[in-house]
Amino acid sequence: MGGVPSGYAPPGWPGAVRPPGAQGWEATAAAFLLDCCPSDFRAYPVLRRHPVVLARFAAEFVAAQVSAASDGLGRLRLDLSDQVDPEVVQAAVEAWEEQSAHLLRLKREVSLVEEALRGRVFVRRLT
Repeated sequence: MGGVPSGYAPPGWPGAVRPPGAQGWEATAAAFLLDCCPSDFRAYPVLRRHPVVLARFAAEFVAAQVSAASDGLGRLRLDLSDQVDPEVVQAAVEAWEEQSAHLLRLKREVSLVEEALRGRVFVRRLT
């Protein structure tokens, strides 16, 4: 991707990844994506050799986490209301909400990295 202009990362781009087109950006993207996945994904040579394949795996994995967090949050009060005090349930709800927000940001970051690995060039919008 040597012909891609470097230096612009769109809003929501992960801080640990160099901007698309910058020297070594794909290596930082792969490291970021591996950190988004279960550690055993590192054992698959195809994922280490092909960042776009790794990005697809990471996107699916993070999307599943977002879905699981949403499902868990939806059932939390019912599942815990007869087990712990209401303030503990509320604290658990707040923890789920915080985790859900984190996962939604991560999903956006992974999506942007995948788009860049597929060749999308991000252009700064003039306002």
